[in-house]
Amino acid sequence: MKKTLLLLLGLLTALLAHAQNSRYPANPVATPAPVDATATAANFPLTLEAAWQLADQSNPVLNSARANLAAAEGQLADAQGLLWNNPQIAAERLRRTVPDPTLNERTQREWNVGLTQTLEIAGQQGYRRTAAEQELAALRETIEEARRQLRAEVEQKFVRVVSLQLRAEMETGLVDLIKNNSAVTRKRFDAGEDTKLDANLAEVELGRTRNQLESVGEQLIQARADLAMLLQLPAEKLPVVKGALVAKPELPYTLEQLLAAAASRAQLRALDYREQAARNRLGLERAAVYPDVTVGLSSAREGPGDAREKIVGLSVSLPLPLFRRNAAGIGKASAELTQAEIEKQAAGRDTRARVLALWQKLDSLHQRTQRLDQSVLQRLEENQRLSTVAYRAGEISLVQMLLATRQVLDTRREVLEAMTDFALTRSELEQSAGWTGTK
Repeated sequence: MKKTLLLLLGLLTALLAHAQNSRYPANPVATPAPVDATATAANFPLTLEAAWQLADQSNPVLNSARANLAAAEGQLADAQGLLWNNPQIAAERLRRTVPDPTLNERTQREWNVGLTQTLEIAGQQGYRRTAAEQELAALRETIEEARRQLRAEVEQKFVRVVSLQLRAEMETGLVDLIKNNSAVTRKRFDAGEDTKLDANLAEVELGRTRNQLESVGEQLIQARADLAMLLQLPAEKLPVVKGALVAKPELPYTLEQLLAAAASRAQLRALDYREQAARNRLGLERAAVYPDVTVGLSSAREGPGDAREKIVGLSVSLPLPLFRRNAAGIGKASAELTQAEIEKQAAGRDTRARVLALWQKLDSLHQRTQRLDQSVLQRLEENQRLSTVAYRAGEISLVQMLLATRQVLDTRREVLEAMTDFALTRSELEQSAGWTGTK
């Protein structure tokens, strides 16, 4: 009995030690500690790099995706075990009362101990391990893709705040200019040099300009609130950002480099890993048609004390796959593989087409911005200066001066909108291509 117990306990101890020393222990994933938003808000104006850092540490969607790593690592740790099925140990202690012709009765104490193990015989363990490894790799690529999407979203909201801040500065300058011209108009009206129509026109133009400034201010408040929400800042802390909109003529990449980066972006790598995992799961379901073999080893002592018998047994059981042959599992795994292949192909086509379209749009925006800024805006600003001097000298009317001012304002707005669209399109292009180079 002692030898049999030692053999069974030794086997069980070896299995437990292997499980504890697995290469992939299921450790919890530590999420980044949340940033003190109140302390961060005191460091404004906020730069784009600081906004990225805040979003990377505090965004709930990204942190939730990181938390899913614990489940994938736990699944891989189970799959890396020596055997998929745990061994089963059973022990039995009996007391048997036997009638005796010479005595009233006789009590016999008997025992039985056994160990059984179910074994997979069709390579299921290899399929299961590979699928778990591919799922973990896919999840890591998915987290990287989510991080890049978050950075692009932060950059786009940051650009909108920068654009509206510049727009507010531009509208403020226009209000000051119109206010000064209105003062000149009132003096000229009091002196009898201008008509009541000119005075009213100046006041109307000043009111319109102030209304436009207030409208831009409302849009700026909403844009700051959207950025603060994305960065998980307190509601009372609306960020003031520090940045500029520049349509650089040179880009740090070519179209060919972007297409090469798009072919290996994190999203496509994740889809490739998921396709391989689905393929291994299909192999696992097909291998599950073959029955598992259960092997058992037992030892027992039976009979009276003077004629006690020692029994050692070896058992093998095998279910017959006659009626249920895992057709449902195979069909489901096959459908998942087909869907993964379709999704991967569609994502590859869509990514390439999107990169090409955004590249053409970026080139058009760059040319439009340069044309407006260099050939149109400079001449209009010169006309505005000349018209202001001429109006104050009494050489032109107020209507002519306001027309030149309005042309400059409208062109500045067009340039600012074009530069904003350029920055947003560039951010979207780099995110779609998965570009990781220096901006």
